[in-house]
Amino acid sequence: MPRVITGKYRGAVLFAPKGDNTRPTTDKVKEALFSMIQMRVPDSRVLDLYSGTGQIGIESVSRGAESAVMVDKAGSAISVIKRNLEKIRAEKDPSFTVIKGSAAMALEKMAAEGRQFDIIFMDPPYRFAQQAAIEAADLIVKHNLLAEDGIFIVEHSSEEPFVTDVINLKLNRSCSYGLTMLTFFE
Repeated sequence: MPRVITGKYRGAVLFAPKGDNTRPTTDKVKEALFSMIQMRVPDSRVLDLYSGTGQIGIESVSRGAESAVMVDKAGSAISVIKRNLEKIRAEKDPSFTVIKGSAAMALEKMAAEGRQFDIIFMDPPYRFAQQAAIEAADLIVKHNLLAEDGIFIVEHSSEEPFVTDVINLKLNRSCSYGLTMLTFFE
């Protein structure tokens, strides 16, 4: 079960959807991720694509992010995200926005609203990570969705090919954690 590591929601154990359709980011990977971006999180605007449990958005706000938009197209994931917000008593907190739909639809919606984000995180199904990252990066660049000095982070498999030079953003770094890899773009 995913949990909130630190901040105002510290220690909250979050729900996860049943079955194999959602693979929550492990605590080890989440701790590594937030140790790398910890200075960027306070007062940031976060977009969590393929949100699953909502744990990245919740962890971000717990650590001081201004807002988190959590997106997933699966109804079961949206239900779990809403249950997790209820669990931490944040279901009416305006810091959180939950959107049911595809990553592309959410990016187009955010563009239409004139939004920009300091941190955009995506954790698509590993078998689709390459294509999902290419499509998301194209929309991020096209609509100027990444704030100045913002970062786009893709969680993907360390065992599957992931070509970074076809992504429409500048590679910052990649870090491997067992079967999981985090790749950062700016």
